[in-house]
Amino acid sequence: MIQSACWRELERASYERDHEWRCIGLGTVSDAGPELRTVILREVLEHENRLTFFTDARSPKVAQIEARPEASLLAWSRALGWQIRMKARLSVDANGPQVAARWEQLRSTAAAADYLSPWPPGTPMSSMAPQPGERSHFAVVNATVLSIDWLELHPAGNRRALFDAQGMRWLNP
Repeated sequence: MIQSACWRELERASYERDHEWRCIGLGTVSDAGPELRTVILREVLEHENRLTFFTDARSPKVAQIEARPEASLLAWSRALGWQIRMKARLSVDANGPQVAARWEQLRSTAAAADYLSPWPPGTPMSSMAPQPGERSHFAVVNATVLSIDWLELHPAGNRRALFDAQGMRWLNP
C-alpha cells in the first residue's frame, strides 16, 4: 500500500508542476567523488520501476552515469511528510525513436534552448564566444529503481519502510 502510494505520488509529480517531488535530487559518482544535482521528473512507469528525466548529452553527469550507472535519488514532500530515497541503475539514450519523440514534444518550448546551446553545461561564461546553436544535445536518462527507502515524519510518530527485490520491511526510523 505505501509502496503504491509512493509510485502514485511520483507519477503525479511527473506531470504536476507544483508537486514537491517534481524536482528530485540525483546523486552520482565522479572520479573526484560524489556529485549531487536536481533533475526534473518527466515520466514514471511503475510497472517497469522506471523514472525518466532529460539532460544535455554533454553534461558531466552523462559521463558519470556511463562510468558508474549506480545512483541515488532523493525526494522530500513537506505536504505528505514523506522522504523517499531510491537506489537506481541509470542509462542514457541520446538517439533513437523514443528520444526523437520526446524531443519533438519539447522542441517548441522554452526548455529546448537548454539543449540547443553550443556550449556544454558548466562552461564558464567568460569563454563563450557567440556561436549559432541549432544542433540538439538532448538526451533521456532512465532510472530503474532498485529500492525505495520511505520515511514518514509525523507528530504522532515516525515510520520507515524499505521496498526492494526482497519485498517490504519495516525499519527503525
